[in-house]
Formats: sequence, C-alpha cells, structure tokens
Amino acid sequence: MRATTDAGFATEVLAGGTVLVDFRADWCGPCRQLAPVLEALEAELASRLTVLAVDVDDNPATARRYEVSGLPALILFVDGEPVHRMLGVRPKSVLRAELEPWIP
Repeated sequence: MRATTDAGFATEVLAGGTVLVDFRADWCGPCRQLAPVLEALEAELASRLTVLAVDVDDNPATARRYEVSGLPALILFVDGEPVHRMLGVRPKSVLRAELEPWIP
C-alpha cells in the first residue's frame, strides 16, 4: 500500500479510477491492524482497485476536506468522487463484500 500526500491527492486519487483511501496515523493501533488486510485486498484486486494511505498527522488538509474524525477511516473514490465511507477495522471478506458494488 502506497502513501499519498495532500499535494499528491489530486493526481493520485481525484484524477480517476477506483481508489480506496486509508486515512490513518502511525500511533493508531487499529490502523496498524487494518494495514495487512488492505494490502491483501489490494493484491487480490490489483487490476480493479488501488489502495492508498494518507497519514492524517502529516496531511491534515486532505483529512479536513473529507471530514475524517475517527481512525482508521476508509473512503472509496470512483472517478474522483467519494462513493462509500467506512470507519474501523473489518475482516477482509467483509471489507471486500462492502466494496464490491462499486469496484468494476
């Protein structure tokens, strides 16, 4: 899972495609629990989904813009538009089932 920044968000997320953004922080235990789940999901859906991480401490503008108030927060973007939000840790099977309706 690659990281993106406030500066790179527009070109990496808003430019298009299907992108799941993991809003996280290094100090967040549940964020660390979710990371391997997201990496496995990205590997399974590599041709259909990109997963990017945004550290909210280092990139507060993007977190504010999308009103991220709890962690880990996941927002699915399709063609630059946020279409689905999730908060907290989920098993990979639950996460995939929740995302499937929006993933081409």
